[in-house]
Amino acid sequence: MTFVQLIDCKTSRFDEMNQLMDTWVEQTKGKRTATHDVIGKDRSDATHYIEIVEFPSYEEAMRNSNLPETARIFREMVALCDETPTFTDLDVVRDEQLYSANIRKFFETIAAKGALSPLNDLIAENYHDHDPANEQDTIGLDAIRREIEMWRGAFDFTFTVDDQVTEADRVCTRWTWNATHTGDFRGIAATGKQVTMAGTTVFRCQDNGKIVEGWWQYDQLGLMSQLGVLDQLEL
Repeated sequence: MTFVQLIDCKTSRFDEMNQLMDTWVEQTKGKRTATHDVIGKDRSDATHYIEIVEFPSYEEAMRNSNLPETARIFREMVALCDETPTFTDLDVVRDEQLYSANIRKFFETIAAKGALSPLNDLIAENYHDHDPANEQDTIGLDAIRREIEMWRGAFDFTFTVDDQVTEADRVCTRWTWNATHTGDFRGIAATGKQVTMAGTTVFRCQDNGKIVEGWWQYDQLGLMSQLGVLDQLEL
């Protein structure tokens, strides 16, 4: 079970504490068991800080606490605090990956029947799209909506999310796309053919969860082959 420790402290010497933390990270390299560490500053009190440290388990957290470097750094950290810091130990009972959930919602939304939603709850106004199938990057929410509408006008499709990996503000999604060719696609008239395509997309998200940048990789050559275009070229 994932374990999280909250360290609540007040200090007017945060710069010194930050340097102390950097020293600790360097000294415990290869031994530290924490998997994620976030420090937040209270907007209403500039001396109030909360550190959120995530560990794979309580046992790993204790192993981290028992490092000799940790004991020494803790004493030096307390000396920099205006008050004695408090600790809250939490077993994680629910963990929602909001970025990855928003990405799943994006794939579901663009494949949904009926009119395309505005997408402004999922995509930032300044969105930047990198698609090797396009000569130029697609910039802006309106522009990516037009790109999506082009695909929706050419195919009746669904996405299956096969795998997702989230790291910081990026979500990598491996997906499978199944579709029926129902309209004009890059000058190819509707064929009614059933087609499929595998691909991977890396999205970068803002703090509010909206998608601000995307990088696509997919087998468009394979799609063209399924549509019969390559057979025509061979003739």
